Amino acid sequence: MDSLNLQCGQLDSPDYKNFILSILIVFGILLSYLPQHIRIISLKSSFGISPYFVLLGTTSGSSALANVVSQQQSLHDMSCCKHISGLGCFSAMLGILQVGTQCLCFFLILFLFVLFFPRNHHHNHRPNTPTYRTALIVAGICILHALVMLITTLTVGLHRPEALQSWSNFCGVLAALLASIQYFPQIYTTVRLRCVGSLSIPMMCIQTPGSLVWAGSLAARLGRDGWSTWGVLIVTACLQGTLLALGVWFEYLGPEKGHGHDEDSDVKNTSTATGAPSGRGGEAAAATEEEEGHERDHPSEETPLLGG
Repeated sequence: MDSLNLQCGQLDSPDYKNFILSILIVFGILLSYLPQHIRIISLKSSFGISPYFVLLGTTSGSSALANVVSQQQSLHDMSCCKHISGLGCFSAMLGILQVGTQCLCFFLILFLFVLFFPRNHHHNHRPNTPTYRTALIVAGICILHALVMLITTLTVGLHRPEALQSWSNFCGVLAALLASIQYFPQIYTTVRLRCVGSLSIPMMCIQTPGSLVWAGSLAARLGRDGWSTWGVLIVTACLQGTLLALGVWFEYLGPEKGHGHDEDSDVKNTSTATGAPSGRGGEAAAATEEEEGHERDHPSEETPLLGG
């Protein structure tokens, strides 16, 4: 009991440097995802974002949250909240808050991805292009996975608390595995399209170095035993850096910079070349031009004498 009180007492007097850094990381996570949210909303499209990237990222976030919540160190910190001040408790919960914030931000990307998924005829009939049904299936799997993580964590914690650390390590390994392959579908999509589409380069510019800083903060808080929590961030930073390099190349440095393959640009460029708007208006304009050409070739009583 004295050892427990001593450890709780240490939490009641947090290291203010690490405390401030942890708070900055929380705000940094929010700000890093904000450009991605804004880009999808402003473009009103999630074109260019791989559904499998969203699937793996969201499930990885849910697994990481289950991992950090079921860590022995996190459980100890939560139990100390009964004996320490509100500031000390808040400081002890910052690790969970960081992972939870990231999980929430990725779920918001999932929501925007489905909400603004391209559903036009031109998109749905392009070969090797995911359909709106794929987006809905991805959303369903992500929600189901989050529920399974929540229910399993509560069940193990209530009925087999001695197995919580093993469950935590499993969730951490699963999160690391999902995060490790998370960027491969997006890298493939970006290379195939030769553009970033709705993917935000500023988000990756913030998150790539930010993930390394966050990993260092969690390593200092959880120690070597928390490798399954902070290790996933190091893996994520390396793969995201690769995707960032590809995005910068296609958008700013490559021979086709800023002019990668965009499904909507084909329609817009065709419409601009003919001088007609896309959609039904373009079809109506084309029909009008056809009728005028017919009148020129086959004049009748109602044809004006002056073509002007």
